[in-house]
Amino acid sequence: MGVPALFRWLSKKYPKIVTNVVEEEQRYAPTGEGREDDGQADGEEKGVPIPIDISGKNPNGEEFDCLYLDMNGIVHPCTHPEGKPAPETEEDMMLEVFKYTERVVNMVRPRKLLMMAIDGVAPRAKMNQQRSRRFRAAQEAREKEEEMAKALEEWKKA
Repeated sequence: MGVPALFRWLSKKYPKIVTNVVEEEQRYAPTGEGREDDGQADGEEKGVPIPIDISGKNPNGEEFDCLYLDMNGIVHPCTHPEGKPAPETEEDMMLEVFKYTERVVNMVRPRKLLMMAIDGVAPRAKMNQQRSRRFRAAQEAREKEEEMAKALEEWKKA
């Protein structure tokens, strides 16, 4: 669930913690098939991606010792993305999580520590509460639909 207003408090107390990030461009090795300009549209793969060398200087001009990641902030958007279909298999979900995590690590390039915090399984009581909330919401939606149908019938009779 997180700590309410923690980010706002931190960013007000320490305004320098929020900065723009320069991302190193992904480079590609030619696949050997066809010419260099093989007529592919922009955005299509241009060959085999070359891993970014994070041992070099950080393109942001600042070096970081540690990076602490709350993986819930990565897992949820990767498994329920906005603007594109959700991954079909668990393997696809994991690949999306790995790809995004690697992107963040490549941006920050921590030199000493990478800490990834992952919540465990939800406690049984919380799962039961969420299930009953979903059932209640579905029942209320059904009742509302029946009331609307009944009101429409009465309106048509009048």
